[in-house]
Amino acid sequence: MPDPARDVRGGHPEQHEPGGGWGAGPYAAAAPRQPAAPQPRIAQTPPRIPGPRREFLEAFDEPEPRHGQDGPAAAPGGRATSTTAPGGPRPPGAPEAPGTGASGRGGSSAPDDVRDEAWERGGQDLPGGSGAFAGPAGRSGRPARADAPDGDGGDGDGGDDARGSGRVGRGRTLTGIAAAAVTTVLAVIVAGQVGDARQQSRAERAADASDRGADTASRSELRATPQTEPSRPAAEPPTYEQLMARQFPLDPAAKGVGAFTAVPGTDPAPGKGRKIRYRVDVEKGLALDGALFATAVQKTLNDDRSWAHGGAMTFERISTGMPDFVITLASPGTTGVWCAKSGLDTTIDNVSCDSASTDRVMINAYRWAQGAETFGPKAMHAYRQMLINHEVGHRLGHNHRICRTPGAPAPVMQQQTKSLEIDGVRCRPNPWVFPGG
Repeated sequence: MPDPARDVRGGHPEQHEPGGGWGAGPYAAAAPRQPAAPQPRIAQTPPRIPGPRREFLEAFDEPEPRHGQDGPAAAPGGRATSTTAPGGPRPPGAPEAPGTGASGRGGSSAPDDVRDEAWERGGQDLPGGSGAFAGPAGRSGRPARADAPDGDGGDGDGGDDARGSGRVGRGRTLTGIAAAAVTTVLAVIVAGQVGDARQQSRAERAADASDRGADTASRSELRATPQTEPSRPAAEPPTYEQLMARQFPLDPAAKGVGAFTAVPGTDPAPGKGRKIRYRVDVEKGLALDGALFATAVQKTLNDDRSWAHGGAMTFERISTGMPDFVITLASPGTTGVWCAKSGLDTTIDNVSCDSASTDRVMINAYRWAQGAETFGPKAMHAYRQMLINHEVGHRLGHNHRICRTPGAPAPVMQQQTKSLEIDGVRCRPNPWVFPGG
């Protein structure tokens, strides 16, 4: 005859508990207990702590010993079969407690297939009014013992309790090991996936960079390389001699505002002769370099070929105080006005003058900028030297002179701006008082 306790489907009962894997089933009220005959109190076993779900332990549990080895035969699923009624041995003549039987699952008289079907439905009451799954006994699949504390159901004998406690400890250990193994495997898998994702991301970025580089290179090939001119050294400022050799644009009929400004700074007298102080003024708004003009005056007057020859005198430029005379660079119109103050007409040939009735020696800016035909454009430096020496010579008291020897250097006091030939005698242009040094 088959043992009902060993014919349970799946080898072990499903466990229904609050918050467990199967959830709390809609249990029916437990069948009323019949008062049992007074029994001597025995040592109560502590309440059983629900262990891990059987499906986690099934792969690790060793088969339980059969009846005749260490105890009663174990039913499939590791639950021993006992014919002892819950709550201890029944005294002789005492009535059997309701809901108990030889099956060990509450003693339901329902057939095995009906009980199994009810078991699979999650612990509904078995046919026949059995309350095998009601109350706290649902945690272990057994009915509650009448003398168990707090209504917890106990096993029929102490051997089953010992084996259950051992299985609980061992099951928890194995469950922890299994959980750790699963966690490790998951961590390895996730780490591998993350590493693969990073490698793929790096590969994609490298591919994108390569594509961009190739695209840039292809675009660079299409563009013409700009031709850069070789760097040239910074141009040095022109020297004094170079500036003095140049012509500057200026209108021969230009007329300025008639106001003047002194060129700042001083040039001390270089010689030991009689010191003559002078100031250099430039008409305001005149588009000529006043500093260049002042330098030319200082160099020319203190040259040994000029009026300072032999240490007779020395010239010093000042910008403040009382000078002996004022050399003034002015427009043709303004020059004419100041020369007229001394009875001189400079408008006919657009020439310069020494306005003796004033303190100004007037230098016509047009002649300073353009020169004269007698010297030509290639002798601008020499012409400017002659212009300074001639007009300052008038201030020093020298009158006009003419050339007497054909081909000789014209005297510096000759009106070389107008002509180099006088009375049929032609002379060479000459800027110096003592041309032979």
